[in-house]
Amino acid sequence: MPLHRQMILPAILGTLLPTTLMSPTLGTAESTEPAMTSPSTTSQVTLKPGPAWKTISGTIKTMKGDLYIVEDYEGNQLRVYVSRDTKRLRGPNKVGDLVRAEITRDGFANSIQ
Repeated sequence: MPLHRQMILPAILGTLLPTTLMSPTLGTAESTEPAMTSPSTTSQVTLKPGPAWKTISGTIKTMKGDLYIVEDYEGNQLRVYVSRDTKRLRGPNKVGDLVRAEITRDGFANSIQ
């Protein structure tokens, strides 16, 4: 194999490697979105039933359409999305009700009581 062909790969790696190491943001996914007080901070929210992530308990502070703001017993406010697919175990809810909801990572309520 000619000498110039043997030197190509080290020359390419010698150029790319220092550039990659000096640029710490290259290849990292850095989010510029502000932190939310919902269970999930991903930018793609799925508002449908799914695997249960956790059960929350608290008081309904506000209701805006399908979005409930629930304040838990520690004072954290969580966004809970409710739809026709949500199993309602004790009828309709109103502001001030104590509720317990099984939610997905995206904040969708599989069930609420």
